[in-house]
Formats: sequence, C-alpha cells, structure tokens
Amino acid sequence: MQGKKTYQEKLFNEFRLSERVPKDNFYRRLKSAISLDFLYPLTKDFYGSSGQKSIDPVVFFKLCLVGYLENIISDRKLMDHCSMRLDILFFLDYDIDDELPWHSTISRTRQLFPEQVFEEVFTKVFELCVSKGMVSGHTQAIDSAPIKANASMDSLELKVPEAALESHLRSVRHISKRDKEKPLRKSKENKAGKAQQTIVASKKELQDITTRNSKWAREQDQRPGAGNKGARYTSNKTHYSPTDPDARISVKPGKARKLNYLSQLTVDTSNHVITDIKAYHADGKDNQQLADIVKRVQRRLWNSGLLWENCVADTGYSSGENYAFLENRHLQSFIPPHGTYKGGPDGFIYYEKGNYWLCPQGKKVTFRKQKLEKGTLKDNYFTKRSDCKGCPIKQQCIGKSHEKRINITAYRKEYERNIARVNSPQGRYMKAKRQSTVEPVFGTLTQFMGLRKVNTIGIKQANKCMQLSAIAYNLKKYLKFIQKHAKSGVGSLKVSSSFLKALQKHILCCFKFSNFNVQLN
Repeated sequence: MQGKKTYQEKLFNEFRLSERVPKDNFYRRLKSAISLDFLYPLTKDFYGSSGQKSIDPVVFFKLCLVGYLENIISDRKLMDHCSMRLDILFFLDYDIDDELPWHSTISRTRQLFPEQVFEEVFTKVFELCVSKGMVSGHTQAIDSAPIKANASMDSLELKVPEAALESHLRSVRHISKRDKEKPLRKSKENKAGKAQQTIVASKKELQDITTRNSKWAREQDQRPGAGNKGARYTSNKTHYSPTDPDARISVKPGKARKLNYLSQLTVDTSNHVITDIKAYHADGKDNQQLADIVKRVQRRLWNSGLLWENCVADTGYSSGENYAFLENRHLQSFIPPHGTYKGGPDGFIYYEKGNYWLCPQGKKVTFRKQKLEKGTLKDNYFTKRSDCKGCPIKQQCIGKSHEKRINITAYRKEYERNIARVNSPQGRYMKAKRQSTVEPVFGTLTQFMGLRKVNTIGIKQANKCMQLSAIAYNLKKYLKFIQKHAKSGVGSLKVSSSFLKALQKHILCCFKFSNFNVQLN
C-alpha cells in the first residue's frame, strides 16, 4: 500500500537537543575535550560593570572556531550556518529556540579583545596537545605564505611628499596613466596615517621603479589579460591602501599582484601541530623575521617543558646573521644558503690561523677591516700594491685596479657549518621533512580552514584571524589523535592479556618443575 506523508505542525513538542546529537559527533567530542572557562577572568577587565550584557566570551570564541572549522570567513554567513545545525547549537550551549547573537557582535567583540587573549587561547590548546604527547619539540619547520587582505588593488592611492605636492604629482604620476585620474574604487574613509601617505623613496628608487614600469609596459602585450587597458604597475614605495594601510602589495611567480599579509608559520614535525603563527607586513623578508619567530617559539616550548634542537626552513630565511643567531641559541640550522653565496674567490685558499687568503701566485690577501655594507657585515681583505704590480695574471684578476680586494661575509664560518649540515644525510632528511610537514599545513589552512582571506582590517586583526585558524587546526588534530590513541589502546590491552596468559603458563610450569624436584629429593 502506498504511503503518503502529511505534515501538521504540533503546538507542543518534547525535544532534547542532547539526545539528537550522536555520541561520536565532532562538536560533541570537542565540547567535552576543551573547556574555555578560563576566558571569564581573562576578559573581565574589558567589560563595564553596568549596562546591557554583551555576548558570552566563551560563546564568542566557540563561534569563531566554528567559522574556521567550517571554512566560513563571513560573520553573517556564519550565524546563518549555525542556526541550521543542531550539533553546533549543542556545542554553543544554545537550544533550538534560543536566538543567536547578531553577526556584528562578532566583529565588535573581535576588536574589543587584544591579541594577548587570542594568544592565551592558542597556548592553552597547544598545551593540550603537549599533554597528550603530540609535540616532541626537538625539530620545528618554519615557512611563510601570503594571505589576501580585505582591500582592493583598485582603491590604491599615490604617495606624495609633504612639500611641493602639485609639482611632484606632475613629475611622478608617469608610473601609471590611470593615476592621473581618481582611483577606480574610491574608499569611503582614508584610514592611513600621515607617515603612510608620505613618499619616502629616494630619487634612485623612483628611477628604478620608472625603469621597471617602462619594461613592464612594453611586455604587457605578452602577459595574460593584456587587453585590460587599466592595468598598471604599482609599488609599496609609491602607493598605499587607504582602506587597509597595513596591507602591502606583494606578488608570487605566476600570480597577480595583490594586497596581502604575510603569515609566518611554525610546525612541529612529529604530529604536525602548529607551535606558532603570526601576521607580518607582506613587503618584509623572511630572513628579517626569523629572530622574532625563534624567540617566541623557543619561549613557548620551554614553558611546556620541551627542548628545541633543530630549526628547518627554506632559502628565504638564509643569512649569516641568522646562522649566528641560531647558534647562539644552541639551535642547529638546516637552512640552504642563497645561490649567490660563495665561500671565496676561485683559486684562492683561506688560512684561518693568520686570517688571510693566498692567491694563485702565492701572494697574501690580508684582513684590513670589517664594514657594514647594505645591512650586511663584511670582512675586507686587501693585497699590497707592490704584490700585484708585476703579477702575470693581473689583467685577468683585478683589471685596472691597483690591488686585489676580497669582500666576504663576516659569518663565513657559520655559513660553512650550516652548509655541511644541509648537505649531510640528516640535512636531506630534514628537507624532505619540511616539505611534507609545514607546506601541507599551510595548504590546509588556506583551503579548508578559512585562511584564504583575512576578513578584518589592520595587522593586529589579521593576526587574530591567523591565531583562530591555527587554534581550530590544532583542535582538529587533537581530537583525531585522542580518538586514534583510544582505538590503539584496545590493541595494547589484547597484547597485555596474551602476555599475562603466557606468564601464567610459565609460572605453572616452574611450579610443576619445582614439585618434581622435591619428589626426587
């Protein structure tokens, strides 16, 4: 007999949300695994003693975590999504007839709490992972990736000097024809300070930008999207974003120029737990930020009772200063040097005892002084003019100069020790370990954990977004680990029971053998 379902809404229902959520549901397990009650005393000073009650800080952080776990970066979409999920309502301690907070409350509360609060939540989750044995601490892999900022390239405006504004505009706006007009997408409010709006580039830097722009314009017809007449060459030295002044223009090979933030990520190699993450300006270099990253990670690991031994990173973090810094911190660096590094000139032999170089003709190139060149400390070695005056290979060696000069990094020993480690079997293993550890983690964050774009304004807010994404990732790892550990525990119980049976048989045999000896005696 054919059935037909007719729906008639009941006036009264007996419904318990806890009975509808399965026991093995992710959010049910997450709710029992972590407690955020420490947020109440931590955030108490940010609220007044009177007025309307705000959103519960625990509920706020749970809502943020749900957004990154569900890969939702819009607060409005997040609230719509939560209202349709029974398991999420159960995780938030909301019933089906309770009204969820307004979406704007999420953004206001995110701005209310400082970065230290988000850092504290990250540390608590990290300590949970440490307590379960997920973090070894001895080897950390570091990498960076650009994260798209919440600002458009169309809203860029030109930097100008404080004096001679109009004359400078006429001389500099050759960078782009479109800069002579108003921006295509004018921002509602210019949030940039005076320092950000003022041009600080030198005449030489501006000339270099002009040259690059001319070359870029000539080659534009060979690039994808060449039919776009509004295309322009932009630089952080000449342009800024009034929408988000902290965002910087950056580009990756094969991709378009965008306003980005730079995310610096540190991952433990044992179980891929994130040990640190922070937002930096996208126009900075990785090797300039390594010292700050190492200090922060080493302090967190030390507070958790872990000892850091190996630092693994790619070539972008390479510099003599960084190698020396890591050695002073008692860390072994596995960072390949730049291809431009040379241990010394070809055919010259270095003698450490006298600190000099010996040229192919047997003349000494002696140490004279140390000098800071373009931010890098270098050792300068010179020969005597008399040594090079009658040299048969003078023309090939120094040309028209009067003496041979060798300018080499002052951290040559640190370079050589690092290169030896990188080329060793352990170094090759560390390279493969880094590629299989930190790069997949970045891919997971950007594609599945809501970090494809920052939905806030300012580097402090961007740092909070990155912290929340890392917290959600570590929590997911934590739940998967304890579930796997519980299943593997059943196997260990079976092994222990079989061992006990074997032990019992052994004892019985020994007892029978002892009785047999007694009878013989």
